[in-house]
This record gives sequence, C-alpha cells and structure tokens, in this order.
Amino acid sequence: MPKYVYDFTEGNKDLKDLLGGKGANLAEMTNIGLPVPPGFTITAEACRHYLGHGGMPDGLEGEIGEHLAALETRMGKRLGQADDPLLVSVRSGAKFSMPGMMETVLNIGLNDDSVLGLAKQSGNDRFAWDSYRRLIQMFGKTVLGIDGELFEDAMDELKGERDDTDLDAADLQRLVETFKGIVRERTGRDFPADPREQMDLAVRAVFDSWNAPRAILYRRQERIPADLGTAVNVVAMVFGNMGPDSGTGVAFTRDPGSGRQGVYGDYLRNAQGEDVVAGIRNTVPLQELETINPEAYRELLDIMATLERHYRDLCDIEFTIERGKLWMLQTRVGKRTAAAAFCIATQLVDEGLIDMDEAVTRVTGDQLAQLMFPRFAATAGNRRLTTGMNASPGAAAGRAVFSSERAVELAGQGEAVILVRRETNPDDLAGMIAANGVLTSRGGKTSHAAVVARGMGKTCVCGAEELEVDPHARRFTAPGGVVVDEGDVISIDGGTGAVYLGEVPVTASPVAEYFEGEPAEDELVRAVDRIMTHADSARRLAVRANADTPEDAARARRYGAQGIGLCRTEHMFLGERRRLVEDLILATMPEERQAALDALEPLQTGDFTGIFTAMRGLPVTIRLIDPPLHEFLPDLTDLAVKVALAGEEADDRDRRLLEAVKRLHEQNPMLGLRGVRLGLTIPGLFAMQVRAIATAARRAEGARAEIMIPLVGAVQELEIVREEAERILAEAGVEAAIGTMIEMPRAALTAGQIAEAAEFFSFGTNDLTQMTWGFSRDDVESAFFGKYLDLGVFGVSPFESIDREGVGRLMRIAVEEGRRTRPDLKLGICGEHGGDPDSVHFCHEIGLDYVSCSPFRIPVARLEAGRAALTCAESDTR
Repeated sequence: MPKYVYDFTEGNKDLKDLLGGKGANLAEMTNIGLPVPPGFTITAEACRHYLGHGGMPDGLEGEIGEHLAALETRMGKRLGQADDPLLVSVRSGAKFSMPGMMETVLNIGLNDDSVLGLAKQSGNDRFAWDSYRRLIQMFGKTVLGIDGELFEDAMDELKGERDDTDLDAADLQRLVETFKGIVRERTGRDFPADPREQMDLAVRAVFDSWNAPRAILYRRQERIPADLGTAVNVVAMVFGNMGPDSGTGVAFTRDPGSGRQGVYGDYLRNAQGEDVVAGIRNTVPLQELETINPEAYRELLDIMATLERHYRDLCDIEFTIERGKLWMLQTRVGKRTAAAAFCIATQLVDEGLIDMDEAVTRVTGDQLAQLMFPRFAATAGNRRLTTGMNASPGAAAGRAVFSSERAVELAGQGEAVILVRRETNPDDLAGMIAANGVLTSRGGKTSHAAVVARGMGKTCVCGAEELEVDPHARRFTAPGGVVVDEGDVISIDGGTGAVYLGEVPVTASPVAEYFEGEPAEDELVRAVDRIMTHADSARRLAVRANADTPEDAARARRYGAQGIGLCRTEHMFLGERRRLVEDLILATMPEERQAALDALEPLQTGDFTGIFTAMRGLPVTIRLIDPPLHEFLPDLTDLAVKVALAGEEADDRDRRLLEAVKRLHEQNPMLGLRGVRLGLTIPGLFAMQVRAIATAARRAEGARAEIMIPLVGAVQELEIVREEAERILAEAGVEAAIGTMIEMPRAALTAGQIAEAAEFFSFGTNDLTQMTWGFSRDDVESAFFGKYLDLGVFGVSPFESIDREGVGRLMRIAVEEGRRTRPDLKLGICGEHGGDPDSVHFCHEIGLDYVSCSPFRIPVARLEAGRAALTCAESDTR
C-alpha cells in the first residue's frame, strides 16, 4: 500500500512531485535546523486518488490518525483539548506555486470549550476569540461554501469606523455568535464542534479546491498541468495575533521587483498571515521589525541568508513571531518580475552560486518579451493623482473598471482596462488576466495583487492609500477631490508607483533599444546581454525571421536573425500592384497573360534585391505565391452592387472582374486552388517568380536564395515545379536550394518520398494545425475555442503552441522519414509557432535546424533555443 502521509522530518525539497512545493520546503527547512512548527504532509497522490475516485484512498484515514497522534505527543496536548488545545492549520501546496488559488484554514480545533482553554493558557481573551472568529469565517467560506461577504459585512457593521485591532474580546465574542448564526442559516447545521471533523472536512476542501474555477484559470494562464493535484500540509499553529509582541510577515531575500539586494518585505503586528496576503490592513516595511523586535529581526536576516545560499536563488519566506519567538511557515523560490529574473540570475553567477548555463535556464523567453515592451515617456502633461507602491513594473493605461466581471467584459470588446480594487482576492483572477494593469488602495508589495501580478508579468500599483475606492459606486476619489468614474482613462507606472489621469504616452524600453544596437549601459541591459550571449553560444538551433520587406529584414538582422525562413511573396502583390494581378486573372489569351507577368517581374526583382541586400551573406527562403487568386480581387458583394447600380453604364472591366470573381469563388478556399496548384494551372506564374529571384540574386552581392514551394501534398507536384525552376536557375547561372513547406498531413506522412525532390523542409505549422484538427482558424477561435479551453479539451490553443501529440507527431514522422531519404535534409519551421517558447523546445527535441518567427520574437527564440540546449535543474519560478 502506498504511503500517503509524511512527517516534516521525512521529506526534502526534491520531493515536490509528491509533497508539493510547500510540504517539500517545510521538510527541507526542518532538516537544516530552522525553526519550523511541527506537522505532516498528505501527498498529492492522495489528492489525485480522491479527485479520480470521489473518495479518500484506503488507509489514508489511519495514516492521518497516526501522524496526528505523534504530533499531539510531541506538542504535549490533543487537537482541540478543552483546557489546552492543540490547534492546526490545513494548507494547500501544489508542486508549482499557485498563490491564493487554493484553500487554507487556520485555527482548526477551536470550539466553544477549547476557546476558553486557549484564553486561559494564553492569558489573552481577545486573542482567543479573534482566533475563533477567524476559524468560523475561513471554514464557512472555504469548507462550507458560504459567501465570504456575509462574514465581512457582519464584521464591518460591528466595527463601524474602528480598525480590526480596536475590537475587544467582548466584541469578538459577539462576532463569533453572529458568524455561527450565518453558518446555521446558510447550511442548516451548526458549525462543527468536533476538532477531527473540522480537520477532515478542511482536507477535503483543499483537495476540492484544486478544481476550483480560479485554480483552473490560473493553471491555464501559467501552463501548469491539470493532473498534478495538490498536497495538504497540517501544521501546528503558531500565532501572530497574540498581541503587540507578535506578528506575521513576508520576506524576500532580494527585491522581486528589481532584483536589488537588501531587506525586502512586509510586517504586520498582531495579525495572522492571511491579513498580510489579503492586504486588508496596510503593512509596515520589514526594516521596521529591527525596531520592534531586534532579536527576531537579526535571526530572520540570518535565516534569509541561509536559505538563499541553500536554494541558490531568491527565496520568498512567510514567517510568524509569537510572543517574540520567530517561526518559519513557508519558503519557496520566489516569483519575480522579468527584470529581476535577469538581474538576479547574473548576480548569482557573480556570487559563485550558479554558473552561466544555469543562469540561462533561470529566465524565460516570455520574461524577455515583457522587457521589450514600451514604458511611459515624460509625464509632464498628465496629472499625477497619487503614488502607491511599485508592486510590479511596466506601463499600463486603460479605462478604470471596478470589478473583475466588468474587466473581462470590456477586455472582450477590445477595450484596454485597469482593474481598480481596494484589495484583490483570488476571485479577481479572471479580471487581473483581462486587465492591462491592476491598481489597489490597500495592501503591500507582498499582497495578493502584487504577488499574482508579478507572476503574470502584469503592471501593478498597490497600497495607494490616498485613493478612496468605492466599488459599489464604481468610482474612486483622489486627493484634491478628483473623481474618476468607471470608464475614465487612467495610467499606472509599476516602476514608480505613480497613478495618472488620462493616457500617458509610451517610449521604447532600453532592452528593445539594446536589440536595435544601443550599448548595454544599465544593470538590466547588461544582464540581458550576458545571458543572450551565453544562450547564443549554447544553442544548436539557428533562428531566422519571417520578413517580407527590406525594412523587416534589416530589423530582423539587428535582432540577431541568421537568415529569413519565410518571405511571403503574396504580400508584394497588394496596393497599386493589385491591378496587375487583376490583369493576369482577366487574361484570356497567352499573350495577355504573359504581358501581365512581364509587368510584375521587374517589381518582384526589385523586392527580392532589397531583401537579399539587407540579408547579405545569410540565407533567404522565398515562398512562391500561396493564397488563392480571388484574394487579390474585389469583394463579390461590393462588386456585384457596383455593377448593378451602374446598370448599362457599368465599366467593362468591372463586369469582367465580376465574372472572374464568380468563376474563382470557392466554398473552402483554404483547400482550393492555391499554393503549388496555382503554379501547375497558371502557366508562367511560378516561372516569373523564379526568374525574378535569379535576377535579384545576380544583382545583390552575397545573396543566398532558397526557393520554397507551398502546399505540396505529393512528390509529383514538387518534381514538376522543380524541373522548371532548375532550368531557369541554370540559364541564369544561379544556384539556389529548392524545397517545400510541410503543411498538409499527407506531406508529413509521405515525407520520405517528397525528400527525394526537396533539399529542405519548412514546417508551415499554421496550416498543418488547421488541417490536422479540421479547424478553420478564422472561424473556430471566436466560435468555440473559449469553451474548449474551459472544458480542458486543450490547455492552450494549438495555434499558440504546437500540439505535440497530433501535429507534433506528424512533424516527427516527417523529420525521421525525410532524413532517412536525404540525410543532409535541412529542416525548419516558419509558422507562428517559431516564436513560441514551448514550441522552440519541441523543435530542438525533434532535431530541426532552425526556427523562424516575426522580427520582434527573434530574441525570444534565441534565448529559448539556448535554454533548450542546456540541461540544468529546474528553478520553480512559475
């Protein structure tokens, strides 16, 4: 029978799969001698069984009983003992950090009898009744599913204008009775008085919270697998709410916003941990603990240094001080902003804790992309409303909204929004994802809003105390009486904490300017430079660009592109040239068709010459025309109306165009006359393009042309086009590789045959995904993709990241069979997936030679290609 429960003395930090991140790290801290309250962990395996079978696994109840008995023996008191109760917390803890997304219940073991024992033993009636009301409130919301606002409203009514800490023992005793009444009214039963029943119900609630809507949404956002489950930690309670010599706090071993070294965190006297995270009361900076309790402060600094050396990374720490005694409640590798990730990685290298290989694996392409976004320019013309805490950097502007639901609604209509709240809670996750930024009037840099925003790379300003936020009236009032209503535009600066009225203009980020060729001058840019340089030296995959103009090609080269993987020639036929394509379509005689092609050829030659010049010495893969010709013609309805309204006076060309549009109309153009089929059915079209490529290659010094035939499904198609292309190239005295896009399932499945006529394959994963899934992307993304994501049909859109099981399997087949036929076959990818981090790793795994993506994504692909090539221990920073 598997073991489902582990004492903290039995685990270690490498058992995250089994014990979750929290349990594994509690065990690790216990083992290295740090002050951790005793407890035990129920494994994620037990959770998976519970969720899969609808009940606890055999033997679990007995194991929990044995470990609880051992804990009671160690503590010298029983759970809920009337005269001196042992109290425990029940906390979630998955492998990957999911802050606030699952459940926690504190003070389990309290009832009408044990609360009196707690008061007597502590000598503090107020503390005992405060702990009891917290249990009923958390248990009622978390375990019994009661609307949390009912408890909050009752407390607000009792407080009036007072603060939480102003309530005395009698107030809190009345509040307990009110809370028990809410439980009775809403559930039809009394609040459970049996301590073991409380604990068992709380464990089940934590297991169930793995599939809570906000947890599912967070996992989808962070790409955390849905089948991991969560462990549960049962920990002996230590109390930060026992009076002014007690408190609770969160500390980071470095600034998670900037990476700067120093003392960083928040502390709240006479409080429990949930008060800090929820941001209900504003905290004080951690440095003030030195004045409040010098001995605990010095011990905390020593522990922070120990943990950072032990984990070799930024650590996020939760602690409680009970009557002057410091206790460690949690540590984990801390979430950080993108800027901090790069700076901390290189700092740790300089301190000798990690090497450059590991530094590269400590950052991600998504973080690099965040650093390339613009920031606010000068704000002299905008009114500063207030300044809060700079919780998560970036620049964001949008319409102020005061509820998560409204944020989702307006964002879905294409509006940029800023979510404004007094404080956020896990139920606001959907709104935080939808918003450009988050602004709160309460909470510190370790509040829910700050931690979650940093993890998502979302701009956040919190603790803007001067703002009076009224979520019911949907407005806030700033100093000076300035009122901002829902829908008014505001701007927030996550780097400085400033809040502005109106939209502030933005400027390029220094990281983007670095990739444009500016020198690396500040710490962040120097860190990016060091990591990119090492990633480039480590990677096997080359990185090319999707570029159709000399300007795009030049930018791609500045960003580090090693060639062009996709130059789409159809983009060159738009604008004023569209009329020449119309002439080609309307031609009824060979000479008319040739005249149209002759007019297009010099224009194509000029296009290719400019691109070859920009990419001198680097390969340029040019895809011959791919889309159906009707895309170059006027809209059928518009043209029909125009001809009908003109009547007898209708222009002859318009009449002919209308006939052509009708003739070329297809029910499903994606599967119709396009790609190689155009070249085989319209004489001279592909030949014109190949001649233009050959002429441009002769003109441009250092040109390295590659000709790509689109939409090939049978080797015979490619052989016919190749034969004509080779003749034209030979006549021009130009060498160019000839290959094809693999964008149809049949092409992937017959890749061994196609490789006989192709010198390279480039996977067109956009179309390959459409045809493998039977999706029309333009139709399905707005029709039902949202529902599919909600239902878990796929965790991420297959158009964002390669579907490894389906599309990926076809790619593997094509790679293996293509190289079996032609060992020197060059392989690349040119779909939008070429810039997706996970897809880059997949391309490395299956042995592609290069990825190709838009110019802006080139640095991301370079970094991820380097990360894919390095094998290093994971750093849990998701």
